[in-house]
Amino acid sequence: MKKEAAYSKQTKYIFITGGVLSSLGKGIASASLGYLLKQRGYKVTIMKFDPYINVDPGTMNPLQHGEVYVTDDGAETDLDLGHYERFLGYSLSKKNNSTAGQVYFEVITKERKGHYLGKTVQVVPHITNEIKRRMTIFDGEYDFILIEIGGTVGDIESLPFLEAQRQIGLERGHANVLNIHLTYVPYIKAAGELKTKPTQHSVKLLMEFGIRPDVLLCRTEHKLTKELRQKIALFCNVEENSVIDVVDVDATIYEVPMMFAGRELEKIILNKVGLPLNELDISAWKKFVDKIKSPKYEIKVAIIGKYTKYSDSYKSIIEAFVHAGSINNCKVAIELIDAEEINKDNAASLLSELDGILVGPGFGQRGVEGKIASIEYARTSGIPYFGICLGMQCGVIEFARNVCKMPEATSGEFEANDYCVIDIMEDQKSVKEKGGTMRLGAYPCVLKKDTLVFKAYGEENISERHRHRYELNNKFREVLEQNGMVVSGTSPDGSLAEIMELPDHPWFVGVQFHPELKSRAVTGHPLFISFVKAALKRRNEKS
Repeated sequence: MKKEAAYSKQTKYIFITGGVLSSLGKGIASASLGYLLKQRGYKVTIMKFDPYINVDPGTMNPLQHGEVYVTDDGAETDLDLGHYERFLGYSLSKKNNSTAGQVYFEVITKERKGHYLGKTVQVVPHITNEIKRRMTIFDGEYDFILIEIGGTVGDIESLPFLEAQRQIGLERGHANVLNIHLTYVPYIKAAGELKTKPTQHSVKLLMEFGIRPDVLLCRTEHKLTKELRQKIALFCNVEENSVIDVVDVDATIYEVPMMFAGRELEKIILNKVGLPLNELDISAWKKFVDKIKSPKYEIKVAIIGKYTKYSDSYKSIIEAFVHAGSINNCKVAIELIDAEEINKDNAASLLSELDGILVGPGFGQRGVEGKIASIEYARTSGIPYFGICLGMQCGVIEFARNVCKMPEATSGEFEANDYCVIDIMEDQKSVKEKGGTMRLGAYPCVLKKDTLVFKAYGEENISERHRHRYELNNKFREVLEQNGMVVSGTSPDGSLAEIMELPDHPWFVGVQFHPELKSRAVTGHPLFISFVKAALKRRNEKS
């Protein structure tokens, strides 16, 4: 067992900002560095500060913002928290993600209550003080707190967060605060060379806000030469060994921690903050990555939904397949299929070559009939099927229509009739506001023994994360079970059906919760591991 480092009395803060352009991978960089520091024996947590005015991403369209990541304590957060949890291997909380909307809401609420005693409420100090309070809420609990600032330096909405970063650096001293800036060094094909000017301008802008970077992570398609590193170091006022090129990885984002370790990033940081270089053990991670890069087998699985134009809408599901694939020594080739393109007539032509079908979560009626057609094809063709949240609900509707002979079966989310086999939860009926009011977070579930899911988990009592308003209508549970459906997981009191499965099918499982949110690198998730194993078995039987 890894020996934990001697606890540091003074928490060290590492801020990660981004420049030049968005989508450079601050979340992956933060998660990778956090993992390496953890493997050096230090206690680490990671926080994300998003500058948008939404209170949380829960009401955002996934096509704009990607998936909503839900924590155990029921917070709807940025998808980067998924990266943090997958890399660190443990759960975070609502305290790990803050938005400008939350900050302003808190300050305005206090102002309305007279908290500021008649003072003029301003961005500085009131907004920045609230940001700092949130940034330091874990102070003393961890050796390292990594804080990712969302957006790109220069965005008007991120200025209060950068000011809070500057103030924390001033208050706690350079020995306890370190600034990492992730930037971009483009390759100009016509000139045949890398250009450092965007990085220089980005750092100059950051320094205008009073923040001097200690480490530069330079995203680039080509490795930086020594001359280029020297140039960037000189013009950006950073030590040469702290200019680190981050070349695009070949196969998987899980290579990034190994790349950072090869560049000695965590060593540079520990030296800068004066902490010992404990032994680094990433052997299990390397084996995990090796199987991702060089798998023995390959299967083809479809994710069917209505947000397929933007893969980040299903980010955690995709990553859960990477984890389960590595554990099964198998590459999971994923095909994203728009549910609106599927119907009973073309389902066979679109889906017959697949080894597994997953219908993912979502809201609203659009695309539902395509999902139901896909589920019917999977059920009747023996293709392993995995339904998550709405995917489970559609599985119940399909079974009710085609097996229980209730052609009008539907969900109360779509229409009201006498055959709503899926209906709104009792405690959701009085809810008026949409944001943050669903059944959210981790809830216990009891598994029925001698079922597929019990075999997958290997235990009777589990806990999984939820994000929904609708559930299986208990008025129809008896007729569903009489026709062969098994409710294999329920709430402890038995009132909520959490899992359904079909024992006469090779692998057919629907879950009300989101198992993808608890899948971790190296260890995976039991249901995804079992599903991939079933899909691989089908592939081997066909070949």
